[in-house]
Amino acid sequence: MDNKKFILSLKKGNEAAFKEVYFNYYDKLTNIARRFNFTVLTPEDFVQETFLRLYNKRELLNEDVLFDKQLFTICKNIIINHVNRENKIVQLDPSQVDIVQEESDSGIFDERKEKLYNFINQLPEQQQKIFTLHKLENLSYKEIAEITDLSEKTIANHIYLASKFIRKKIEEH
Repeated sequence: MDNKKFILSLKKGNEAAFKEVYFNYYDKLTNIARRFNFTVLTPEDFVQETFLRLYNKRELLNEDVLFDKQLFTICKNIIINHVNRENKIVQLDPSQVDIVQEESDSGIFDERKEKLYNFINQLPEQQQKIFTLHKLENLSYKEIAEITDLSEKTIANHIYLASKFIRKKIEEH
């Protein structure tokens, strides 16, 4: 299928075309995202976000531009936006924080931690388990896949959905 026909089928919401994109580009996009250093999210999170953005904004695809280029641009923009947001977080110089401040912060930290666990407990059981294994116990997608007998792509999807839910809950509070 040529580029133009392929993009038109994506714009119409053709499920087979989306599956083709997912299976043909998942690993390539993951490798692009791995070039960046993220503190909270994983490369797989960005790939999932890319596929969601592609689906949600499919009507904006341009049939006259190579699909690869458009998809990689979506992924790159998501990563750049995230990196820019992370860079806006001011890093405190530890030597400037006095002990009194640390003590009052620990109460705030405990409160935030409690809220986070509360949000995690609101997730569906499978997402909760996978999210906890990955984010709190630092297991890789591969390790979680071995434990749960799920594919790494399914693991990535669960983590993406859980992260999205928790981010939404945090923004609401």
